[in-house]
Amino acid sequence: MSKNPRCLYNSNFATFLYKDKKSIFGTLCDNYQGDALTTTSEAWMGEIQIMKGVISKLNDRNGQIIFEYDIPRLGKRIDVALLYCGIVFCLEFKVGESRILESDIDQVLDYALDLKNFHKFSEDKVIVPILIATKYAKQSDSIQMSIYDDRVINPLLTGKNGIFDLIEKVTHRFPNETPVNKDWVISPYAPTPTIIEAAKTLYESHSVENITRHEADNVSTDATISYVLDVIQKSKNNREKSICFVTGVPGAGKTLVGLDVAVRQTYQGKEKPIEDEGAVYLSGNGPLVAVLTEALTKDNYQKCRDKGERKKITDSRREVGKFIQIIHRYRDNMLAKIKNPVENGVLEIDPEKAVKLAESGYGEVEHVAIFDEAQRSWTHKRLANYLKRGGTYGNKLKVPNFPISEAAFLIWSLDQREDWATIVCLVGGGQEINTGEAGISEWINALNDKFPHWKVYISPQLTEAEYAEGKVNELLAKNPNVEYNENLHLGVSLRSFRAEKLSAFVHSLLTFNPNASNLYNEIKDNYPIVLTRDMAKAKRWLHDKVRGTERTGVLVTKESARYKPLAVHILPSGDDNAVHWFLEDKIDTRSSNYLEDAATEIQVQGLELDYTCLLWDADMRYDNGKWRFYRFNGQTKWVEQTATTESKQDLMKYMLNAYRVLLTRARSGMVICVPEGNLNKNSSGFWEDSTRLPEYYNGTYQYLKSIGIEEI
Repeated sequence: MSKNPRCLYNSNFATFLYKDKKSIFGTLCDNYQGDALTTTSEAWMGEIQIMKGVISKLNDRNGQIIFEYDIPRLGKRIDVALLYCGIVFCLEFKVGESRILESDIDQVLDYALDLKNFHKFSEDKVIVPILIATKYAKQSDSIQMSIYDDRVINPLLTGKNGIFDLIEKVTHRFPNETPVNKDWVISPYAPTPTIIEAAKTLYESHSVENITRHEADNVSTDATISYVLDVIQKSKNNREKSICFVTGVPGAGKTLVGLDVAVRQTYQGKEKPIEDEGAVYLSGNGPLVAVLTEALTKDNYQKCRDKGERKKITDSRREVGKFIQIIHRYRDNMLAKIKNPVENGVLEIDPEKAVKLAESGYGEVEHVAIFDEAQRSWTHKRLANYLKRGGTYGNKLKVPNFPISEAAFLIWSLDQREDWATIVCLVGGGQEINTGEAGISEWINALNDKFPHWKVYISPQLTEAEYAEGKVNELLAKNPNVEYNENLHLGVSLRSFRAEKLSAFVHSLLTFNPNASNLYNEIKDNYPIVLTRDMAKAKRWLHDKVRGTERTGVLVTKESARYKPLAVHILPSGDDNAVHWFLEDKIDTRSSNYLEDAATEIQVQGLELDYTCLLWDADMRYDNGKWRFYRFNGQTKWVEQTATTESKQDLMKYMLNAYRVLLTRARSGMVICVPEGNLNKNSSGFWEDSTRLPEYYNGTYQYLKSIGIEEI
């Protein structure tokens, strides 16, 4: 038996049968990090005994048995993996159980799918998930390949006495498999975690090395993280202020980069945070912060309980709140220190409200602030109006005549430090989606006008039209402190691990680039994108696609209005609703998987699902080579929006960006539903529903079909 960090026990069949069960149990305990709970120890002893009986009956002893094989992306271990006759068996034990739960079936299927999608030496193998409730009286009577034809068998169910029979049935069904690679245990493992999975791993282990993808240089986020950390170190050494602009296509891992930099800077390889060296991750995206916070809270609470630790969930929530914050909380903390009212348009610290420290001055504790989705920072007008009325928290923070934008205020806040500071702005191109979001130009204007001493490190892609309307070069032309570096751009989508060119396809689709058809043909086999005019068909397609604990959901824009006739309802606003939609399991009616509530771009930006349905309403219509934009008046008609004012131009940009966001939320595939509208007329010859005329939808449908998107 060789020791390996990826598992607790690994040996060939002969050695396993030769060793007594106490010796094997001892090896499991020795390799386990921490003290095994009584229930865990009892389970291991039971599994060892059962597997000795199974393997002793097998004719071919040229196999391998692995206990507690690590699945880093999921933060769990496979109870037992058997490599036998060229087949990978994933065994999940429920020792002492007589019932089969759907959640347990999903668990073992998740293991099999993870191996198939991300484990190199399993990708071409038959993978067999088997759930064993040791007191279960029945046994699966058929071996069925999944409908996906990916060589993953539908989960098999049995009690302890049926394991041997199932293994024999599978090997007879697949008699000519090539041997499993001898290095299977240490196979390259290149998963693409969801942002929730990544955040859990980061928070618990202060590292994402085991769950980040390293297949190609242009995919990896390592270079970006390394460059940003170097800038932080340089700023510290030189006692200077700096700002980094990291750009990326949708799903490229910007949030993961931000979380990773925050953790690495805060802990610097140590168990506890380094005093006065920390970083804070900030986001203006309320649903994202709420979902991540609750996911981390529940995960931390459960892991502490599993270890036998007494802990309240409120304590876990409080701890998580120090790691990840909504930008408004950070902003309000600084606002509480300023002189109020503001005189002559100049912000000043009120010495009676704040203590000045030798190194930090009046700055926040953190040297480093990471602002996710920096393009969504508020304009001066929006922030000033918000603070004039006292924000959404009553009059606690009422500040009349506030003089600067949110971007400028964040820079000003860290500029109060007297030693050094770094801001990391994570920027999504073309993803401003709400009135009052300033875009990236506001950051650059603030640096030019008020903070010329700050060093600026910038992605060359920030000069493209998606960012600051292509005016970045012009805005920075006279700034001597600018350095461009390619490492600050994330050009490939990690969210859609099956289709790295998805974001390019979506961009081409929205900009009428003729290359859209070619890109679609390149990705459709691995990443299905299909079209329908029937919402019932769309929901059926989603139900048929999702496996295990994969998530699916319906998406609409916030300007959508005529979805109720299709039995679709908008997810109510409020961060708690987003939390339930993203985190509850599929048996909960609040879950996205129920396909009853559709989320908007406001609720899903920065997050992801495995499969999505985009319901394309009449708010954005294709017409003769261009998009036309409409808002529903709430009663009888759609009103066309034209670029007659700057605010109307902004609105049209936000509406286009909303579709960009929604079209890039799926990791594995999506269906686009363009309704037919209401085709009926009443007895007088008038349309039955003039708000859903077929002509409102037909142009969009024909355009998507002309690209080649296949209809179901």
